Amino acid sequence: MEYRYLGKSGLRVSALSFGTWVTFNDQINDDVAYNCMKEAYDNGVNFFDNAEVYSGGEAEKMMGRVIKRAEWKRSDLVLSTKIFWGGSGVNDRGLSRKHILEGTDASLKRMGTDYVDLLFCHRPDFETPMEETVRAMNHVINQGKALYWGTSEWSAMQIMEAYQIAKREHLIAPLMEQPEYSMLHREKVEKEFKHLYSEIGLGTTIWSPLKSGILTGKYNDGLPSNTRLSLPGYEWLKERLLSDDGQKDIQKVRELTVVAKELGISMAQLALTWALSNKNVSTVITGASSANQVKENMKVLDFVSLLTEDVLAKIEGILQNKPSPENNMK
Repeated sequence: MEYRYLGKSGLRVSALSFGTWVTFNDQINDDVAYNCMKEAYDNGVNFFDNAEVYSGGEAEKMMGRVIKRAEWKRSDLVLSTKIFWGGSGVNDRGLSRKHILEGTDASLKRMGTDYVDLLFCHRPDFETPMEETVRAMNHVINQGKALYWGTSEWSAMQIMEAYQIAKREHLIAPLMEQPEYSMLHREKVEKEFKHLYSEIGLGTTIWSPLKSGILTGKYNDGLPSNTRLSLPGYEWLKERLLSDDGQKDIQKVRELTVVAKELGISMAQLALTWALSNKNVSTVITGASSANQVKENMKVLDFVSLLTEDVLAKIEGILQNKPSPENNMK
């Protein structure tokens, strides 16, 4: 396993990590979850990602049970959760001081741990003053319930606003951002955040590197029934796949699958390897519904050298979506 520093911090996270979104409690039971996490851990994964909203909190409970069963040393793990959608109560969502403090306590109880290493603001809250959120996240850290804090799907401008407030008030600034990033979704990581890597030392814990399964190639020949498309709440994905843009993406994946075959790897492994090769990616969050999938994902650490300049050029020729450089007149 390769370990990368999370931004400019001294915290090192495995370049490949493991997340619970979609699978935990919705697709797999405790035994399968245990086998998946153990396979990841045995391959050197130390970062395990979660959120209060995943399966209505059940994903956090399941992860907590797995960790207790495995009897892993807590200091060997980097655990995260994300706060924003905590329930149906009027104050159970958003980034108010009240929900951040109460939501964090509830997550820790579900996970069966005294603290998380990383605490994310799962989305920006346009109704709560930024200073209230920054101070609340610092309060959680000062209580020892989280070690670092960051954001998920925030804009560069919002991250900088939080950073500047923290510096002005001598508080701990957000350390990391968790953006979506894949061959089919590049703008934010490669363009919008570009100045933040050097200016504030931002780290990234990227999610959906397989673009909701599209980059596995399993939709190349149609829409199989035994995927997340059959899960309640994922109707939007089916609609997108059937749209004109979705069909264009699938055609790109068909062509990329040929490249993967030439390299002797799977389409999913090509997509993960491509994301892993970005030096501004601290860790690639992977998901799996079986231990065998985890095992296949872990192999990509050996495949980065396959992405030569010629191969990358071929990939770009297929994708045709590389973000344009910043306009000098901006």
